[in-house]
Parts: sequence; structure tokens; C-alpha cells
Amino acid sequence: MGITKSIAQLKTGEHAIIKSFKNNLLSNRLIEMGCLPGEEVSICKTAPLGCPLTITIANYELCLRLSEAEAVLVELVA
Repeated sequence: MGITKSIAQLKTGEHAIIKSFKNNLLSNRLIEMGCLPGEEVSICKTAPLGCPLTITIANYELCLRLSEAEAVLVELVA
């Protein structure tokens, strides 16, 4: 098993697999945006103040608020 952390804790270029969500209220919205458990994500860009950040998921780029990124738990890919 790899290390579990939130998307917000990933560094640019790190790859991870979505495992679960911390916030049930946000989980439905995130799933609708394509953040499905089992999908691989990586951080593309982060705004100078840390919010928003851009992730790559399912061959497209998605911008997330920091609060949304903190709600998605991922496991690092070796």
C-alpha cells in the first residue's frame, strides 16, 4: 500500500490514484466532474497563492478549489 494523502498535498508532477472522499457533500459534485475512485490524477499547475490548482484526470485538465482538493483522498503511485 502506498501513502494516502489529499490531492491538495500532492506536489506538481506526482501521480496518485483516487481512493475516497472526506466530505460527503462535495463527493457527489467531484464525481460529476470526473473524480472517480480508481482514476489516476496528477497536479499540473498551482496558482501562486495555492488556490486553485489544476489536475489532470481522464485525459483532461480540471481546476479545483483548495477545499475541493483537500476532500479527495489519494494513494501515491510508485
